[in-house]
Amino acid sequence: MLRALTLILFLLAGPMLTSAAWGQPAEDTLRISWRDKVIGLDPYHTSLRTGLVISQQVWDGLIARDPQTLALKPLLAASWKLVDDTTIEFELRPGITFHNGDAFSADDVVYTVQSILTDPTLAVPSNYAWLAGAEKIDDLHVRIKLKQVFPAALEYIAVVMPILPHAYRERVGVEGFSRFPVGTGPYRVSAAAPDRIELSRFDGYFRQSPKGLPPIGRIVISQVDDAVAEVADLLAGRADWIWSYAPEKSAEISANPQVQEARAESMRLGYLSIDAAGRSGASSPLTNLKVRQAIVAGIDRAKLGRDLLALGGRIPNAPCYPTQFGCDQLAAERVAYDPARAKALLVEAGYPDGFDTELVSYVLPQFAQGVAADLAAIGIRAHISQLPLDMAVKRQAEGSAPLMLGSWGSYSINDVSAILPYFFGGGDNDYARVPELQELVAQGGATTSPDKRRLAYSKAIRLIGDQALWLPLHTYVTTYAFSRALDFKPTADELPRFYLSGWK
Repeated sequence: MLRALTLILFLLAGPMLTSAAWGQPAEDTLRISWRDKVIGLDPYHTSLRTGLVISQQVWDGLIARDPQTLALKPLLAASWKLVDDTTIEFELRPGITFHNGDAFSADDVVYTVQSILTDPTLAVPSNYAWLAGAEKIDDLHVRIKLKQVFPAALEYIAVVMPILPHAYRERVGVEGFSRFPVGTGPYRVSAAAPDRIELSRFDGYFRQSPKGLPPIGRIVISQVDDAVAEVADLLAGRADWIWSYAPEKSAEISANPQVQEARAESMRLGYLSIDAAGRSGASSPLTNLKVRQAIVAGIDRAKLGRDLLALGGRIPNAPCYPTQFGCDQLAAERVAYDPARAKALLVEAGYPDGFDTELVSYVLPQFAQGVAADLAAIGIRAHISQLPLDMAVKRQAEGSAPLMLGSWGSYSINDVSAILPYFFGGGDNDYARVPELQELVAQGGATTSPDKRRLAYSKAIRLIGDQALWLPLHTYVTTYAFSRALDFKPTADELPRFYLSGWK
């Protein structure tokens, strides 16, 4: 207990920021402002992209992914090999320590895997549906077992399996760990509150890491209430870096000589989920196929793209990012915007006067307003519930979101197994609940044959389109704005690596 208290006091210690200024190279502090608030810092208990970003700075996995080529590289593991189709053996690097000084070993890998398998509160359980267990061979050798053949396993291990400290997490408990976490990554958490997170460079970070020792000593993240606040922080010199702000703010930001913009298309999709299964109410009109077809035909995705995504985003046909393995755009239903047909379909469905429903959204309000306006034009009165991300995600998971407007970045995994099981695999976020579809999604992830995987996923994508279960609206082009004093480079996987950034 004394050791835990000492660590907590150590983590909370640290200098406070002084007055606002453009860039903080003198204080060696990178100030970030974002609106998607990470409350609990345990990386397995958040589905937020911002949570994944923090995880990349504070924790390491067995494998890293090159930010430019997406090639897999050794991280905590020095090497790995396939023992058989469902067993991967890792040789671990010696001499690595966690932020609190505990030594890293195979025990921590086994503990992490067992925690995943026994935790009923995982934020994204579909990310680990392939995982069967782990076996320690000795302190520097461990085997990870798969439930079945899963070709994308190494991708998941690289991106969404940070290694937890066995001894420390057991000592402070899951709740204590969420407040005062410890990892092996290039930054450690030095303070955390609902509106502010502080990271400090871990000077004991191992030199062989492909991440490298961070050039910047300290990061302060302000977790603000809305998009207006984060832009205001940047323009007033209170922040050095923001992202994913409203496109109409671009001109104002570009006009400021102290900051610059950068853009990169990411694997993130904007989507509209439709409650075909009637989870939000068995009598919902959305259970009617013709109603869902009317919704799909009644939304002008091209216009939404022109008005709200004047940054180069694309309109995909399939419910996945075009580069992801198995994302067969040709198998998808190609639906043209046709409000006259949408109105006719509503009449055929028995709703000549339309109906009322709820549109739950956490993305920028302009998107929900645009979708609601299109639906109103065909007679569907979609009442917008604009919620903070955590509240909207909770509504989605509990089955009370008739229409859900959201975004999904697949955890930057370039394989459809990172999106189709999440929305169509029978879990909390599946509003289709179609057994045939669930089986096709499972088949696609259970074979090493690329041809068999493609066939199963193509059939699944075709079924999603035929039944109008989910509408991909657009790809995202992530916008970044940051101080001209900062050397920052965006990457296609939408994972800002602040440990690679420095001051010019």
